[in-house]
Amino acid sequence: MCCSVSTAYSTSIRPQAAGRAATADSSANWTRQAREIVDDLHRRSAPIYWTDFLLSVSAAWTLAVLFFRAPGWGPLPLLSMLGSAFLFYRAGTFIHEIVHFRDGELKWFARTWNLLMGIPLLMPWIFYRNHVDHHSVRYFGTPDDGEYLPLAAAPPLETIKYVAQVTVLPAGVILRFGLLGPLSWFSRRLREWTLTGIYSAAVSNPYYRRRFPKEDERHLTIVEVLCFLWLLAVAVMVAQGVFHWMVIVKAYVLLGVALGLNWVRNLAAHGYANRGERMSLPEQVADSINITGQTWLTVLMFPVGLRYHALHHLFPFLPYHNLGKAHKRLMEKLPADSPYRQVNCDSYFKAVAQLWRKARNTPRSESAVSLWRSRAARA
Repeated sequence: MCCSVSTAYSTSIRPQAAGRAATADSSANWTRQAREIVDDLHRRSAPIYWTDFLLSVSAAWTLAVLFFRAPGWGPLPLLSMLGSAFLFYRAGTFIHEIVHFRDGELKWFARTWNLLMGIPLLMPWIFYRNHVDHHSVRYFGTPDDGEYLPLAAAPPLETIKYVAQVTVLPAGVILRFGLLGPLSWFSRRLREWTLTGIYSAAVSNPYYRRRFPKEDERHLTIVEVLCFLWLLAVAVMVAQGVFHWMVIVKAYVLLGVALGLNWVRNLAAHGYANRGERMSLPEQVADSINITGQTWLTVLMFPVGLRYHALHHLFPFLPYHNLGKAHKRLMEKLPADSPYRQVNCDSYFKAVAQLWRKARNTPRSESAVSLWRSRAARA
C-alpha cells in the first residue's frame, strides 16, 4: 500500500472554511490518543546508541581504508567503497538523533560522533542545528525550511536538478570548511554572508536564507577550526607523499556516495506538495511518509529509524530504537479511520513515483519553486 499524501492532506487534515473548528478538534483528539499510546517509549537507551554507532563507524572506516589502499577501481575496491558508504551513511544519520537530544543528554555521544564522523567527513552536528526548524509549525514546508522543496508542486526538471546536486555535495562542504569558513574569520562582511544562507547550515533547499543562530556561533567556530585543520593535515600529507593523490579522488567519491544516499533517500520523506503555507502539526504528519516495507532496500536506505518519518514528525523526541515498536502500537490501537494510517507507504519507489507523477502534472507556470526563488532573491 502507498498513501496518497494529497488525499490524506485534503480530506483528513487540511481544514476547509466550513467545519474548521471540528477538524481541529478531531486532529487534537487523534494526536492526543497517539501520544498516550506511545508515552512510555521516550527513554533513550545509551547502550544501544553507543553500540550501534561504534560498530557502524568502525566498520565504515575499516572498509574505507581497504578502499583507499587497494589499487585501481576493481571489484574489491568498489565493494569496499559501497560497503563503507552505506555504513558511513548509517553512522552519519545519528546526527538526526543528536539534534533532538535535550540539553546535556548523551553529550559525550555527540562529542564522539563529531570526533569520528562529523569532523573527518566535514559535517559537524551543529551544522545541522537548523533541523529543529523543520519541525516548527512556523517554518515547515515554507521557503524558510532548509529541508523542504515543493518538488511535487513543480515540473520534473526541479527534481532532476535536485538529484544532480549529488555530484557536487562533497565540493560544497570542502568549500565551506576549507575556504569560506577560514576566510570569513577575517572579514565581518564575508562572515555574515557565510552565516546567512545556504552555507549557514546543512540544507537541501538551495533557496534557504536564514541566519545561523548567534547563540551557537562559538560552537560553530570551534568545529570550523577543527574541520579546517583536518583538511590542512590531509593536504600536507598528500604534498609530502604520505598519501597518493588518488586517495583524495577516492575520498571524494566515497563522501559523495555517502552524502548522496541521504540526499536520494530524502525524496521519500515527504509529499513535497505544499506551496509555502504554514502547516499545523497534523498537517506536517499528513505531508510526511512512513516507509513500512521490510525489504533489504528499506533496511539499507532507511537506517536508524528514518523509515518512520511521519511518526518522527508526530513525536520528534522518540528515540530511533523505539520507532518500530511505536508504529506497531499505533497501527494496532488507533481507529481504522485514523489519519495516521494514511501516511504509510510500503515502498521507496512508490513514494518517489507518486512525487514524480504529481510533478509531471504541474505546469511550469504553476511551479511552487518560484515562491522559493523569489524569497531568496529578496533576502
